[in-house]
Amino acid sequence: MAFKPSKLEEILNYSDYQIKMLNLGKLFSSLSSLQRSLVVSIIALVLFFTSAGLSYSVFSKNSPLSSATDNSPLPGPSQVITEDPSQPKTESCPLNGSMHTKQARDNWSTRLPLAVMIENHPDARPQSGLSSADIVYEAVAEGGITRFMAIYLCNLGEAQVGPVRSARTYFIDWLSEYDAVYAHVGGANTPGPADALSQIVKYDIKDLNQFSIGFPTYWRDYQRLGRNVATEHTMYSTTAKLWDVAAKKGYVAADSEGNKWSDTFVPWKFKDDNKNTPAGSAIADKIDVTFWQGYSDFNVTWQFDGTCDCYKRFNGGAPHIDLDNNQQLTAKNVVVQFEKESRANDGYENNEHLLYKTIGSGKALIFQDGKVIEGTWNKASRTDRTIYKDSQGKEIAFNRGVIWIQTVPEGAKVDY
Repeated sequence: MAFKPSKLEEILNYSDYQIKMLNLGKLFSSLSSLQRSLVVSIIALVLFFTSAGLSYSVFSKNSPLSSATDNSPLPGPSQVITEDPSQPKTESCPLNGSMHTKQARDNWSTRLPLAVMIENHPDARPQSGLSSADIVYEAVAEGGITRFMAIYLCNLGEAQVGPVRSARTYFIDWLSEYDAVYAHVGGANTPGPADALSQIVKYDIKDLNQFSIGFPTYWRDYQRLGRNVATEHTMYSTTAKLWDVAAKKGYVAADSEGNKWSDTFVPWKFKDDNKNTPAGSAIADKIDVTFWQGYSDFNVTWQFDGTCDCYKRFNGGAPHIDLDNNQQLTAKNVVVQFEKESRANDGYENNEHLLYKTIGSGKALIFQDGKVIEGTWNKASRTDRTIYKDSQGKEIAFNRGVIWIQTVPEGAKVDY
């Protein structure tokens, strides 16, 4: 039987509207067997290539093996807000004493401090958001690898933060001083003294665990570093998104009875640069901190810069950069506190879960204005404020600005 292309052309040339209006069943049945087979084959091929194209588009954008030049949109910061430079900075941040505008104060007065766990594996560097924190805590998480807990409150702008990693028990002790909202991805959960996830429940911590929140508050970004990294180094969020979720959970500055977290919060003492430094303080324009011997990737150097009266941070021998703004991390105050380090002995693989004696007292070195103050730290309970004093027993006043607190094992090497 001769093939009649006119019927086939008729079908393929109909618009979508015309196809809906026609009785396709009658039209299709009027074709010969050969024509019907050919039409079915053509439709099948069209559907196959369309589906393949869509699949490639979706998976190539989300696969960790995709090109680093992929510019597919991710749920990053939704807005950029900065303090008006024409407005006077009359308001002191309760966390680190830095000065801000009334607009910034009106913003932070509605929310709780936000604590975010950020990792420091070499594959996670440079991290995002550390330069926007008011205070940063640093300690070894396991295997000699250090981890940060960045605490945010007063900066007006939204910061992308990450890579976000898991909770550890000693960081919970420190964040409890602030009644902070806690953002993390899971955590140590082996029964025993290092069981951070159980302690979060026990202590009624205001929890923002990624396991229970997910996308789009948290998301994975495989392209941010321009190279492939393991999945555990790809979790991100923003301070605004985390505070938004916190507010929906009722984690806000004042409870239902109007009691504010700041009513019971004990701020540290603050001072202006180059003032009231204890007499006899030794010059310390370079600080070398070794957390664990033999783990040079996590050694830290702080270099004093008199032009900003701040210390610039080097990590693993290289300037430590914030990917958000491509600027080197700095601190107005660097604290090194020595605490007893021990193993949890909880049956975890290689006995890697650590404990630090966060409650009690010990030696501390406080660096500011290019000088060092040899002093002590004291923390009476999990929720009590850690207080730093000089050798005469007087509480130390911090310079207004970023405070970086590094906890190292007793006996760790610190040169200055």
